[in-house]
Amino acid sequence: MTTTLTPTIDDRSGILAGAVGGLVAAAAFVFGIAFFVTSLSDYADPDATPAESVDFLLAHQGTLQLWYFVIFIVFGLAIIPLARALRGRLAEVNPLLADLGAVFAFIWVGLMFATGMTWNIGMQAIVDRHEVAPAAAETLWSAVAVIADGLGGGNELVGGMWILLVSLAAWGTGRLPTGLNVLGLVSGLSGLVTLVPGLSDVGGMIFGLGSIGWFAWTGVVLLRGTAATDGRER
Repeated sequence: MTTTLTPTIDDRSGILAGAVGGLVAAAAFVFGIAFFVTSLSDYADPDATPAESVDFLLAHQGTLQLWYFVIFIVFGLAIIPLARALRGRLAEVNPLLADLGAVFAFIWVGLMFATGMTWNIGMQAIVDRHEVAPAAAETLWSAVAVIADGLGGGNELVGGMWILLVSLAAWGTGRLPTGLNVLGLVSGLSGLVTLVPGLSDVGGMIFGLGSIGWFAWTGVVLLRGTAATDGRER
């Protein structure tokens, strides 16, 4: 059972922004996965050589730039208002976990921006290098890929910790639906599993699919809260 909160006029815009952020984050995840398994399936092939990846980049630079922009930059921007809204919703009932969760959320934002910008600058550098030294371009691609994976693409520790802490902070308080908290616990723990060798792919898949549902559901919960408040005031 979810406790109905009555936000002030100052808070309502922040909650609405958080709701939009949750829905945009879910959409960015769906976009990223859909492109990953369709248009970018050859690029995403773990058995692809650096030479094949560079060739794909040269032929599809615009598509890759769009993909990286959405899954890292747009996604990172969406997290900011969502994290703020969730912290405000939970700070009164569990300030420690609410604050810790917000810290991990904003760290995740920074990592998403850094990863997106690394790929943005790195792709152009690879294209430019390929014009004069194809072999060097392949080496550069490998370096950029390792750096980007280390920043935000290789595991889901930080994002998993945020979702896990939010779910723990809301557990039993009625501030978020119980089903949403269960989904958050599963998604958050699966994010931590991506650190375990041999289980990273399974953990990443569960985290990705679970996060889509968690972001969308959280956005709807926040959106309904603002709509209910507006209805009472009218």
